[in-house]
Amino acid sequence: MLLIPCPYCGDRAQTEFTYRGDATVERPPAQASAQEWYDFVYTRDNPRGEHTEWWHHSAGCRRWIKVRRNTWTHEVLGSESANSDRSQE
Repeated sequence: MLLIPCPYCGDRAQTEFTYRGDATVERPPAQASAQEWYDFVYTRDNPRGEHTEWWHHSAGCRRWIKVRRNTWTHEVLGSESANSDRSQE
């Protein structure tokens, strides 16, 4: 089991969270081609190593967070608020 450091609640068990996917993938614009949408939905790289992922603290504060995790070792490297990018705009 992973221990995920929620930026709002502190360290919590993985069972309190719901994994919501890769946080680095950008959704194509509405007018994108069918091939761009196909690639967005069905084809992605799946490298092992460090990833930034979306997690939802569904059984806790109910906030979205970004978690940096190594998929090879399952080590959690850190976390931040989902809005952290917006605070720098």
